[in-house]
Amino acid sequence: MTQAASAPFVRVQGLTKVFGETTAVRSVNLSIERNEIFALLGSSGCGKSTLLRMLAGFETATSGQIFLDGQDITMLAPYERPVNMMFQSYALFPHMTVAGNVSYGLKQEGVARAEINDRVHEALRLVQMDSYAQRKPHQLSGGQQQRVALARSLVKRPKLLLLDEPMSALDKQIRHNTQIELVRILEQLGMTCFMVTHDQQEAMTMASRLAVMTEGEIRQVGSPQEVYAFPNSRFVAGFIGSTNLFEGVITVDESDHIMIECGDLPRPFYIDHGVSEPQGMAVAVSLRPERIRVARQAPDQAHNWAQGVVSHMAWMGSYALYQIRLDSGKVIEATMTSLLLADQDPPGVDDEVFVSWGHDSVTVLSS
Repeated sequence: MTQAASAPFVRVQGLTKVFGETTAVRSVNLSIERNEIFALLGSSGCGKSTLLRMLAGFETATSGQIFLDGQDITMLAPYERPVNMMFQSYALFPHMTVAGNVSYGLKQEGVARAEINDRVHEALRLVQMDSYAQRKPHQLSGGQQQRVALARSLVKRPKLLLLDEPMSALDKQIRHNTQIELVRILEQLGMTCFMVTHDQQEAMTMASRLAVMTEGEIRQVGSPQEVYAFPNSRFVAGFIGSTNLFEGVITVDESDHIMIECGDLPRPFYIDHGVSEPQGMAVAVSLRPERIRVARQAPDQAHNWAQGVVSHMAWMGSYALYQIRLDSGKVIEATMTSLLLADQDPPGVDDEVFVSWGHDSVTVLSS
């Protein structure tokens, strides 16, 4: 295979953007494969929207390069790039019909009328909005407007589709179904997609891979499962989902296990895998709430348990969320499925409980 054939479809190399004395994006390197749905996840102000706008051509990079399908597009104007962006607000023309909104870009490019009609019909059919072609935006729900905005982006057949917080304007109850439907459409078209979002669930639901960004830098890249199960830092562990962080010191480092002394536990953590950190090093231990068992009886194990009192409990429908104050005073969170709780007498607020977890349930973090 040649180097060109094996190159990523989108390659961002050393991309930096400086506004005055503020560095919004700092030396970012990213690779996106053809037909991939890639999510950039981060909180407000982390630089993700600036990075998206540089891909679209709306912001000029201070330094670095952007390659799309082997072409350097770093200095190309937005209209010269085979890229289309769907804005957070949808930005539909209120005086135009659905069909008019979708066809607008093609008319600006001088595409023949017959081809415009065919492509508009195809795009609206893909998003299941062909029967709404003559309606105006104000006659549509938020979810329907989102589909029209998507059709307007797809009709131009871009090599790369950019999505800016694509579901933020939708009601919570329809957001999940719309996310799944959008993934179906993109996969059906074989579209390469780069999306930015602050919504962890959205990124985990839609993306085949994601990157976590903070303070203008990429902290970790991987599949949603990899980033959730194996965060590479305290920041990522706390940002992706919920976790309980314990501070400790590696006191035993054997070939088949390590032990970490932690002041919040009666016995050291026992972990059945090795780490690259040396014995005696201070580390953090990430323990996800769903990996913790909550019971009234003491567990039959020498390590990986603690005793405490339930300080708060909330039924969340499919699971119960517990906050438990350990004997050390540290408060941790644990979740238990409703199905599991149905088979036992679930502890309530102020009940004394034991929490426990398996030898493979934690991630050791040094940064």
